[in-house]
Amino acid sequence: MSGANNSPFVYPTFGTDGVRGVAISEITPEYVLALGRAVAHVLGSSRLVIARDPRVSGPVLESAFSAGAAAQGVRVEQLGVLPTPAVAMISARENVPGVVVTASHNKFSDNGIKVFAAGGRKLSDADEKRIEAELHFLLSQESDVPATDGEVGVVIRRSDGVSLYVEHLVGLFGEGSLAGLRIVIDTANGAMSNVASLVLRRLGADVIVMNDAPNGTNINDACGATFPQALCEFISGTGTGVSVDLGFAYDGDGDRVIAVDENGHIVDGDRLIALSVADRRELNTLNEDTVVVTVMANLGFHQAMRDAGVKVVTTAVGDRYVLDAMESGNFVLGGEQSGHIIHRDLATTGDGLLASIVLAQFVRRRLQDGLKFSKLASEALHTFPQVLKNVRVAARPNDIAALLSAEIAREEANLGDHGRVLVRSSGTEPLIRVMVEADSLEQANEVADRLVAVALAKCVEPQS
Repeated sequence: MSGANNSPFVYPTFGTDGVRGVAISEITPEYVLALGRAVAHVLGSSRLVIARDPRVSGPVLESAFSAGAAAQGVRVEQLGVLPTPAVAMISARENVPGVVVTASHNKFSDNGIKVFAAGGRKLSDADEKRIEAELHFLLSQESDVPATDGEVGVVIRRSDGVSLYVEHLVGLFGEGSLAGLRIVIDTANGAMSNVASLVLRRLGADVIVMNDAPNGTNINDACGATFPQALCEFISGTGTGVSVDLGFAYDGDGDRVIAVDENGHIVDGDRLIALSVADRRELNTLNEDTVVVTVMANLGFHQAMRDAGVKVVTTAVGDRYVLDAMESGNFVLGGEQSGHIIHRDLATTGDGLLASIVLAQFVRRRLQDGLKFSKLASEALHTFPQVLKNVRVAARPNDIAALLSAEIAREEANLGDHGRVLVRSSGTEPLIRVMVEADSLEQANEVADRLVAVALAKCVEPQS
């Protein structure tokens, strides 16, 4: 954002999941204050709840947003450090908008804002555009109109956020429902650090916790869902000296999960969704025999679902698009390869902890039949080798797939039915993502490298 009198205003806009950027320099307190005013004005509620993840810039930006919303006459209730799905749960329970100051899986130096409408739903595209229009007005030089009629709201602290979320999840699944399981969790030094173990132990699991000491700068640092290798090494190295049944790695704000089997092997979102399909079909709760995934889902997932007689609905990347499709079709299960998994009959958004509990209950039932998690995961689907490469650019192109259409078509023709290509702009960072699946990792890398070279030639970040 520029503050110079004659300079255009450039500020972060909504991406795949809220607004996100470098804390303080891009996501400035001034910007967040104006965003608080804009959100309060557009959503029109007299109350909202706000929480944050543990990163060092969180308290400053939480205060700025709270001040902006209160300036619009809103009663702002600060919940402190709390996972994003907990805020969504409280938003749904109390029918008020919910806000989370977080950059999710990004490094600590980033931050951002996620917003839920009253009822715990992610904002619609229309609401985001209305907020951005109001924000532009507030940040523009022409904005000298008072924001309110003089009524000022209040900012209060609440201390019941953690207990509400813990009791909610325990109530859903029942005390003792994970008895007999030994689970290792990696809470990414994030918002799940003071919550996940409480819930899992209340459910009866023997829990070993790692990376649960946030200091403001170690969130997502070589740990959590974006770096499950730490959990893999811990389990495979028998860091405890005892065997475990499974492990879960959460991201910084707790809305996604990646699993690790008892041997220390990663079980990604595609396999977790496939296992959740099997679980729900066994319990007869997979409505319409349909699951919703994004375009990132592995080709092997689609083949496994086809073989199982399960219909697959595909959406753009972003859990809100998954949820939109689930609601329009009255489906109950959907998610992303990255570990966002939505159980729509249990939550209004992706919840890494809830999803891990559902999976753990499934594993627990199978263990009684002598089937370990590793066997369940390996048999869930056959994955095609997948390569994902990122190209950093100065600004995300509106339609990178169109820009590279000829090259993409040529590579897809060569792959035929044994692979696929997906080129898209990141919704959260100035990156172009090139994803290729093929019969072999070598072939996937070769195709990806050719497409990356073209992307670099056409839209590489200019050198200063």
